[in-house]
Amino acid sequence: MRQAPHHNDFNVLIPARMASSRLPNKPLADIAGLPMVVRVAQRAMLSQARQVVVAADDERIVAACEAHGVQALLTRQDHVSGSDRLAEACQLLGLSDEAVVVNVQGDEPLMEPSLIDQVAQLLSERPEASMSTAAHPISQLADFCNPNVVKVVTDARQMALYFSRAPIPWWRDGQSATYPSGAQFTELPSPAPLRHVGIYAYRAGFLAEFPQLPPAPIEQMESLEQLRALWHGHRIAVHTTELAPGPGVDTPEDLQRVRALLGA
Repeated sequence: MRQAPHHNDFNVLIPARMASSRLPNKPLADIAGLPMVVRVAQRAMLSQARQVVVAADDERIVAACEAHGVQALLTRQDHVSGSDRLAEACQLLGLSDEAVVVNVQGDEPLMEPSLIDQVAQLLSERPEASMSTAAHPISQLADFCNPNVVKVVTDARQMALYFSRAPIPWWRDGQSATYPSGAQFTELPSPAPLRHVGIYAYRAGFLAEFPQLPPAPIEQMESLEQLRALWHGHRIAVHTTELAPGPGVDTPEDLQRVRALLGA
């Protein structure tokens, strides 16, 4: 019988693209004297990962990383998604199909290192899962109703049943009297619904296979790539953390918020 991998036998890959519509040259945005992608990598280095590698699409990102002692690879510019970029990085690094890879987004400079460890460990413990990810309980009604806050519903074994921008699970009795024409939740359901946190662990073999899977109708409708895995019958294990993640950086306003938090 195959031995379970040692709990810290995993790799962190950080995809970083220069082209960002809302924040130009986002990976190199200065946060307290360091490029954002370097901040993300330094957070990831505090995890138990065997190695932390930035998968970049531009020489300037590679140079910025190397200037601060962060390992970086130059990947092709024409990848349609982050998972394609990670699959190429796995090839370039010569990782085995069984190797566990954690995808930390390049715009998460406040990522909790312990969360990286927990997501990697969960995948190692769940051979039936192709991926693992994280979620935390929602405490604000506005977040539950916000389509930019992705929700996940899990089963008894912490496996994802569905991810959606809609408020799920839908609380039948939680609306005001105007339902169905103007359904409006007045409080949060109990137990608290779960917000999906965009960190993933995969095995390198699945990463190579995933971009070849045909896109799924639900993936395109919700604009959530992880739904492709569920659509094709893959299981996603979900680690629930009580810690709400720090804000990611998508817009100039987000950047100011993170700079303030890091004392820049």
